[in-house]
Amino acid sequence: LLTLLEASGLQQCVHFDAQSTYRDEEEKMKWPDFVINLPEGKHLVIDSKVSLTAYDRYCSLAPEDPERKVQAAAHLRSLKKHVTDLAGKNYTRLYEISSPDYLLLFVPIEPAFGLALATDQSIFLEALEHNIVIVTPSTLLATLRTVSFIWKQEDQKKNVLEIAKQS
Repeated sequence: LLTLLEASGLQQCVHFDAQSTYRDEEEKMKWPDFVINLPEGKHLVIDSKVSLTAYDRYCSLAPEDPERKVQAAAHLRSLKKHVTDLAGKNYTRLYEISSPDYLLLFVPIEPAFGLALATDQSIFLEALEHNIVIVTPSTLLATLRTVSFIWKQEDQKKNVLEIAKQS
């Protein structure tokens, strides 16, 4: 995930922070994996702690092995449980974060998310109901490139305003 953030043109401690500590409304400590800074004090929260143990077991089995269905179902349950657990953390309600009403759940292996979708096509919509958007490397990179472009536009705007001010 860090590689994707940097490859998109974002800089740590400038455009994003990793494992920073925040407090919720009950003064409990929270540690989102990554918080992406946006212009005007806005933020995106990314969680990347998805268990891929069942997916790994699925991949290690022969295609005709009936155990593959069992492992595919276990992988889906694991992802759904993570969505539910993540929704309960209420990262979007942290005091120091002005976040949209959703957060990004990063699944680092595209076929792992593909398997979950093939097992249950409603997983994406169920996550959305919990204000969670499931992203993979390709979809996250597209999002991060957009964020990088927004920052470039913001920097250009500041430069134009400074030039106009000095003129």
